[in-house]
Amino acid sequence: MKLIVAIINNDDCPSVLNELTQKGYGATRLSTSGGFLKAGNSTLLIGTEDEKVDDVIEIISEFSRKRTQMVSPSPSFMAEGFISRAVEVTVGGATVFVVDVDKFIKL
Repeated sequence: MKLIVAIINNDDCPSVLNELTQKGYGATRLSTSGGFLKAGNSTLLIGTEDEKVDDVIEIISEFSRKRTQMVSPSPSFMAEGFISRAVEVTVGGATVFVVDVDKFIKL
């Protein structure tokens, strides 16, 4: 048994959850925020059998797209002095962790 922890952009979450549900996977959604952009994310907790991990990751990958976004300068962007113009950054996609589970109980 595995626990998949997937951190995805809020914009992608409905599509990911819809596809997971249609394929018979259950997921718990937690609202989270990133440290760098402080943007809203969703963290999905998905428990599944070992042999289904690749299928779940494929679904997450297919429905979590990367995109660019302009970000206004702030003190956190100061590296070599102050940046006075907006910066383009890549957002979206997914960060996925797969963890072994000793015990899985549905009550």
